[in-house]
Amino acid sequence: CSADTAYKAVLKPAEGTILTVARMAAEKATAVCKECGDFEYVLECAIAEAERVLPDTMNQNPVLKKAGVVDAGAMGYIIILKAALAALRGEVLVEAIPTAQPRDKADFSAISDEEITFTYCTEFIVEKENDLSTGPLSEFLASMGDSLVLVEDDEIIKVHVHTNDPGKVIHEAMDYGSFSMIKVENMRQHTGKIESPAEENVKDEPVFEKDLGFVAVCSGEGLSTAFTEIGVDSIIQGGQTMNPSTEDILNAIEATPARTVCVLPNNKNIILSAQQCIGIADREVRVIPTRSVAEGISAMIAIAPDCTADEAESTMNDVIANVRTFEVTYAAKDADFDGCAIKKGDYLALDRSKPFGTNPDLDSLMNAIADAVGEECGEFITIYYGCDVCEEEAEHICSLFSEKLPDAEINLMYGGQPVYYYMISVE
Repeated sequence: CSADTAYKAVLKPAEGTILTVARMAAEKATAVCKECGDFEYVLECAIAEAERVLPDTMNQNPVLKKAGVVDAGAMGYIIILKAALAALRGEVLVEAIPTAQPRDKADFSAISDEEITFTYCTEFIVEKENDLSTGPLSEFLASMGDSLVLVEDDEIIKVHVHTNDPGKVIHEAMDYGSFSMIKVENMRQHTGKIESPAEENVKDEPVFEKDLGFVAVCSGEGLSTAFTEIGVDSIIQGGQTMNPSTEDILNAIEATPARTVCVLPNNKNIILSAQQCIGIADREVRVIPTRSVAEGISAMIAIAPDCTADEAESTMNDVIANVRTFEVTYAAKDADFDGCAIKKGDYLALDRSKPFGTNPDLDSLMNAIADAVGEECGEFITIYYGCDVCEEEAEHICSLFSEKLPDAEINLMYGGQPVYYYMISVE
């Protein structure tokens, strides 16, 4: 039955939760069904049994007992059953809150921070994009925390887990598909504990010098300088092959003296880590989903100096939707990437992070990129050259683009980025 399925979905089932109430209600329904098969009667008996069991959940779970409340999930389950019964009878359910709540509200001050082993309640839904087994994911999540629930069907994977590193948990699930929902809550903020200013390790209230600040992730001396010059307050060193953690991003946000901080991840693999800071930072955070440094720089250039957070977010989102980024690196090994056969040692070009083409000759590959830009009628082109490219080589590539695209405005900048010889921004 569904109660058995629910127990199997939880790695370590605990009594005194919705599981207990669902199981007892199911057992009662099964028993009375043998006496009378009338669905309305069976549902009535199941609800009565659930309400009988509900008050005891407080005694079965030590955390609930300290807080002085019954299990909220179990209470919600009874409300659902009552609503179903009312719908069956054609009635409008006005009040379905079960009784047996000994206090007007939960006393969360009775629960100390020390009783919370894992700080962040992390929930997400993954839209499946492959047939990978969730066994390894379940094992990994179990090693990262507790209160794990993982359920799946043919289309989605839904996860609930308590952990100290939500960024790692979410990153591990990326292999299974794209996220349709992510929620992270700091459970220590809900214990009701208020520390005295005299206590040690009390965090100072943040000092805000301005309304709006910016944090950007990038790697390379030239790129860091560029972001600083156009108004970014804090730079996080990171990018391809060295993604910063949620903690790194959080520290940069809280080091920025602004009431609202916009974060530019500048890499699709860093966006989720940045989003985990929303709700756990000591100020408002807006994550602009920039997938490349080129998008981040274009977004920063477009905003007005005195704009509001809403205006900045809207403008930057509009800009990055119209930026096309090419990245040129080399193939370290033979591979098949999205149907593109890659040969070790060849130059490899990515177009918005997807394979554009490979070639053992760099000029030939750059000519192909220039042709693609010309077909799109790109007007503004910026070429950022990396730490492994000398200025003379970069100027040669710039001249190649100038010859192919005489009507475009082309700028050459030293980025100093590793991994990519060139990053090309097209607007």
